[in-house]
Amino acid sequence: MNILIFGPNGSGKGTQGAIVQKKYGVPHIETGVIFRENISKGTELGAKAKGYIDRGELVPDDITVPMILNRLKEADCKDGWLLDGFPRNLAQAEALWDALVKENMKLDYVIEIILDRDIAKKRIMGRRLCANDNNHPNNIYIDAIKPAEKDGKMVCRVCGSDKLTTRADDQDEDAIDKRHNIYYDTNTGTLAGVNYFKERVKVIGVDGSPGVNEVSEELLKKLA
Repeated sequence: MNILIFGPNGSGKGTQGAIVQKKYGVPHIETGVIFRENISKGTELGAKAKGYIDRGELVPDDITVPMILNRLKEADCKDGWLLDGFPRNLAQAEALWDALVKENMKLDYVIEIILDRDIAKKRIMGRRLCANDNNHPNNIYIDAIKPAEKDGKMVCRVCGSDKLTTRADDQDEDAIDKRHNIYYDTNTGTLAGVNYFKERVKVIGVDGSPGVNEVSEELLKKLA
């Protein structure tokens, strides 16, 4: 089963992607990892990409798409794959689709985690990190994982630690808005790419506002 997954920052896309990956036993392919692997291995495409990255420029699609296709052709992808983090805009969606068609590589499903922009932003800014274990889920804007309260102070809901902190980038509203501006753009941005795929393949839309378990239950039911 070959799948693309979309969702704005704050939607839980990574968590749901991991659940789908485990359920169907396919590799979870992240474009950031593909870049790093090609650069570290010194591939021709990796060297070209590094030049753009070092200059602070976006890597062109004619480098990114072949790099992704090479990864999708590897042995561990023979029974399917879950691609995450690409495409990010309409032009990339068109380029990826054309490349898949040319390679006679079928795209079975596109998953879209749907979440209101304001809720997505609050979820990012509401994350709280536990000093004992950053994997302890705490978020002041999600009822299911809200930090507990002890002696009038917010504490980790898992271990009770009173040392909860925030990541600087989670509090950078300008950076969050910039990423969301790209994602929620239905003219040329990520959602424009999602709409492009809706005309070509089955797109499974899932409401990302409930808890993780409820979202994954609905998603797996629709994929079955």
